[in-house]
Amino acid sequence: IIGIDPGSRLTGYGIIQRLEGGRLQFVDAGTIRTETPEMPERLLRIFEGISRIVKFHGPTEAAVEQVFMAVNPDSALKLGQARGAAVTAVMAQGLAVSEYTARQIKQSVVGYGAADKEQVQHMIVRLLNLQVMPQADAADALAAAICHANASSTLNRLMLATATRGRSGMARGRGRWRLPG
Repeated sequence: IIGIDPGSRLTGYGIIQRLEGGRLQFVDAGTIRTETPEMPERLLRIFEGISRIVKFHGPTEAAVEQVFMAVNPDSALKLGQARGAAVTAVMAQGLAVSEYTARQIKQSVVGYGAADKEQVQHMIVRLLNLQVMPQADAADALAAAICHANASSTLNRLMLATATRGRSGMARGRGRWRLPG
């Protein structure tokens, strides 16, 4: 799973792998630094950087943080453009993209939707058993990937439970489960 924390100057990425038993393993993380004043060039660097990372690691799922409305409209527009470049790069490689709010991501990783960056970094180190604390944007991207892993695992368990109920002879009736007959 690749997680992406979009930014117009720094775009974080983090890749994890789901292991047997639901454990998560760190694969890679880092930042794409655009380091150019021209926005079109920044967007190209984000697109090319994410494309290279996806081609190299071959993730099968992607999670991206949704854009929030910043106080400064110009900043929000730049963030939206950076996010668009990252999402397009992932989708061009054939991956579907799941989107999560910053609050959902923090809630999933820290257990508190208003957690600060340091709390997220600390939990990433603990959850993935890392020896070094990742840079803040990379940690946020790893958090997005973990959020997606947790959400998709929960969805899979719910679908399995629903399918199992259907095979066990239970029938749906009047808003609650009942035995047939």
